[in-house]
Amino acid sequence: MGRKLLLDKAHIEGIRYYDTYRANGGYAAAEKALKSMGPDAVVEEVKKSGLRGRGGAGFPTGLKWSFIAKPEGVPRYLVCNADESEPGTFKDRYLMEFIPHLLVEGLLISSFALGANRAYIYIRGEYAWIPDILEQAIAEAKNKGWLGKNILGTGYDLEIFVQRGAGAYICGEETALLESLEGKRGNPRIKPPFPAVKGLWGCPTVVNNVETIAAVVPIVNIGGDEYIKFGIGKSTGTKLISACGNINKPGVYEIEMNISVEEFIYSDEYCGGIKGGKRLKACIPGGSSVPVLPANLLLKTAKGETRMMTYESLNDGGFATGSMLGSGGFIVMDEDQCIVRNTLTFARFYHHESCGQCSPCREGTGWMKKVLHNIEYGKGKMSDIDLLWDIQRKIEGNTICPLGDAAAWPVAAAIRHFRDEFEWHVTHPDEALTRNFGLAHYADPLPAPAPAAV
Repeated sequence: MGRKLLLDKAHIEGIRYYDTYRANGGYAAAEKALKSMGPDAVVEEVKKSGLRGRGGAGFPTGLKWSFIAKPEGVPRYLVCNADESEPGTFKDRYLMEFIPHLLVEGLLISSFALGANRAYIYIRGEYAWIPDILEQAIAEAKNKGWLGKNILGTGYDLEIFVQRGAGAYICGEETALLESLEGKRGNPRIKPPFPAVKGLWGCPTVVNNVETIAAVVPIVNIGGDEYIKFGIGKSTGTKLISACGNINKPGVYEIEMNISVEEFIYSDEYCGGIKGGKRLKACIPGGSSVPVLPANLLLKTAKGETRMMTYESLNDGGFATGSMLGSGGFIVMDEDQCIVRNTLTFARFYHHESCGQCSPCREGTGWMKKVLHNIEYGKGKMSDIDLLWDIQRKIEGNTICPLGDAAAWPVAAAIRHFRDEFEWHVTHPDEALTRNFGLAHYADPLPAPAPAAV
């Protein structure tokens, strides 16, 4: 069994509430940080831990914290990005719904380290029931003296506020989130200046993901040196994975980043293998915006090495032969799944969610959706495949925010690895109309591993 740092107490009945959380070691890290460490020591411990942002980009958290400007007389803010809108990702929802005090404690420690006296949780509009859970946890913490004025007699003040979004994927991008938090339309800002210098209301701001902030609690508890013993290399600690698709055991799993992709898919401890005993065809390992990998490149890298559940291993070879760990939205596809149809579904989503600010994204996502629709429904031409490639190439890297890249990468990877499936849709238009599933013989799946000897 893998060791856990975030979900180790998730099974305890009543852990959602303060008394149970506190009785099981809750707020011990906050007490240690505020009374024994001081802000600079907390930042150094997070740096030492090697914690990387768990929202998708994987940027070193301690380094990001160290960038925050500290002008005299200007407030600083911490914003928790709980706008978990990436298709296939639902691990932050689990944390907020079942262990909300872990996030509150993480916000307290992180705000203290950054010198912020106000913190905001910006939560996606579709999570309609969770803000009430968070508000209750915040009220409990404040009632017990963990929030408000002069916390633990240290002279430190903090208030936490919950802000509901209106259901826009684009507001998961940190500057669009800040615009929305200020009451404006959620359009991404041009950077620089970066939020660490000019963020919320023009003040220095750090934006971190829910899981990232929650991970600060065990780091302070056990220390950065102990934290790096979890994982491998620069992929330190544990990672929450949202596993879904054609697997026997979908759910949220906390893994040490030292296990293989094959173990994660086929082990009974995690996904439990492919549903119905079917073959593995492909997987999107980090949420819908990262490149899909066919089975032969998912379990083994292009060099023939075992693919690990780490930032580095999943990106081995770049996008030509690799993908990204991203947000940890692990979407598994069996031999019956249609790559063209899945790609069309994603393209439709990104076209709908584009803010329209940048021409390549505004026009290109709609164009890709139309071309993919024609191919899927038997109206495509061979030249459409090259047209799709050309469109995605002209979107990637040419937009203010990464939504353009997020729309382009799935299309590029689908064509790169499953071009023959696109061609089959063009050459078999009648079958493409009547068969709503993929063609197993176009995948190149590896067989399921043999069961371990008893």
